[in-house]
Amino acid sequence: MFKDIEYITKIGISKIEMAQKDVFKFFMRSFMAGIYLAMAAILSFSLGALFQSNVALSKTLVAASFGIGLAMIVFLGAELFTGNCFTTMIPVYTKQKKLTDLLPAWIICYVGNFIGSAIVCILFIASGSLKEVMTTYLTNSIQAKLTFDVMQLLCKAILCNLVVCVGAYAGMKVQDNITKFMLIIIIVMIFVLPGFEHCIANMSTYTMGMCLLQSSIDWSLLPLHMLISTIGNILGGSVFLGLPIYLTFKD
Repeated sequence: MFKDIEYITKIGISKIEMAQKDVFKFFMRSFMAGIYLAMAAILSFSLGALFQSNVALSKTLVAASFGIGLAMIVFLGAELFTGNCFTTMIPVYTKQKKLTDLLPAWIICYVGNFIGSAIVCILFIASGSLKEVMTTYLTNSIQAKLTFDVMQLLCKAILCNLVVCVGAYAGMKVQDNITKFMLIIIIVMIFVLPGFEHCIANMSTYTMGMCLLQSSIDWSLLPLHMLISTIGNILGGSVFLGLPIYLTFKD
């Protein structure tokens, strides 16, 4: 059992040290994760928009397709902020790193994820693809997101990254690539279908929305929504999953 903690700690330390010693490399890995997640967002939103007349089918297709983003990140070796909230926290619990050591990795990863996803989403909207159906779909989705209760939003964000990090953890444990892929797809459905809040995925949603919908949406609550969803994601990965995993498998 102790090998689990040793393995995750090794991964976490390597990420922290890469962010400290090779900022450009770590940033580019984070940038690519943003690109992969934006590609998945484009696919899932396109499916959701095309089938939005059937709400149940639309939501199911969005949930079933969005996991491709996390699968690409896991298989292609990119750095996702929400997943790193789990892996980089384990070395803190094992007292091999300090909490302050995480800040460069988290900040670089968050910014890199945003820039990567924003570029892809801006290009997608600029292309004019599916503009008519996407306008209606994004309007409804974003208005629903920006009408929120703070406590409910926090809970959705905590649950979201708890699920995402379970997917990342499962990806470390499973060796067969086909099994790993299917497991990630199914686990990601757990957070997408109920509408839990993922701060990095929201970057894609809001970038598309701001480019396409512009002033037709009231964006005043956007900063608060992103702040709460980010805090909740951090808690979901680092505390609600990271701490129990550490306590379960520690020596």
